[in-house]
Amino acid sequence: MQEHDMSWVRTEMVLAQAAPRSQVGVAAWLQKNLFASAVDTAMTLVALLAIAWALPHILNWLFFDAVWTGTDRTACLTTEQGGQLPAGWSGACWPFVGSRFGQFMFGRYPYDERWRVMLAGALFLVLLVPLLIPRVPYKRLNAILFFGVFPFVCFWLLVGGFLGLRYVETPLWGGLMVTLVLSYVGIVVSLPLGILLALGRRSHMPIVKLLSVIFIEAVRGVPLVTVLFMASFMLPLFVPPGMTFDKLLRALIGVALFASAYMAEVVRGGLQAIPKGQYEGADSLGLGYWQKMGFIVMPQALTLVIPGIVNTFIGMFKDTTLVLIISMFDLLGVVKQNISGDPTWATPQTAKTGYVFAAAIFWIFCFGMSRYSQFMERRLATSHKR
Repeated sequence: MQEHDMSWVRTEMVLAQAAPRSQVGVAAWLQKNLFASAVDTAMTLVALLAIAWALPHILNWLFFDAVWTGTDRTACLTTEQGGQLPAGWSGACWPFVGSRFGQFMFGRYPYDERWRVMLAGALFLVLLVPLLIPRVPYKRLNAILFFGVFPFVCFWLLVGGFLGLRYVETPLWGGLMVTLVLSYVGIVVSLPLGILLALGRRSHMPIVKLLSVIFIEAVRGVPLVTVLFMASFMLPLFVPPGMTFDKLLRALIGVALFASAYMAEVVRGGLQAIPKGQYEGADSLGLGYWQKMGFIVMPQALTLVIPGIVNTFIGMFKDTTLVLIISMFDLLGVVKQNISGDPTWATPQTAKTGYVFAAAIFWIFCFGMSRYSQFMERRLATSHKR
């Protein structure tokens, strides 16, 4: 047998080499994301110029030229030296926000009972945070407590009227409290109901499919304002005399049904994106319809449409401001009410400050939902790793 020369074969593994400087670091990131082409470079320079022009004005209005202390409108109309400010002066009036912060959060909820709202909010966070962290165990128990038990505990805390708690009627509710209640109920109801509607629209049973299509298209064909108006003013006309529904309950039903119709179309898009082989594979295993959907198809479909689901949640969270049409005051409604109806803080900057504060609260919640959805996309998209 002919012997081969093995002297050229390496007997030791080569140590890992550092990545080229052109591919890592700040300079590489800038080159890839901001200066990759002439068009990118031009757009980056224009954006930097716009930021350089606008950012000092924004910071001056928000912080440096703003008023931070005071008990009424005079604090935002005079300088610290007591002289009148020029007509063109602009600076946030933060004492207004501090003075009305309680109303912005709780509306007209009784002051001595607000501990109940804060306790409900604390329970919400205690149950939500572990549910959002993948590594925390006991997810099933956590989900049962958050979606099954917490709503009843929250109802008891916020409404009261039994077990020793004072009854607080819902017309006294307002502010961020109403925004979160509407959003929570809308999210909890719209996702499962939207899934059922999506399955109903793809069903082979004619009656189920027809009813699902009629509901989805009817609700999606009208604006949310119309749905809220119908739920608040038209619904009492279709119930027996003497039967009444709480105004907040009508708003909850309207928001949940409206979001469900949009959620159904998002989920249906995910179902249509699943390859036919997944359905056939589930059938070949002898799985029933609900087993096939619950264990094989639906998890993949929901993973694919996470951006659409979260987009629907964000839109619904912002659309809660429309409950003002039925005389309910969410965060933005309470801010607007205090701006227009409180002469104590009537200054040129009060309205701007109040609206900026409300916008910041909405942005924090919406940005948080968006970032978490991106985290879940990266975690679940195991078959699409880049």
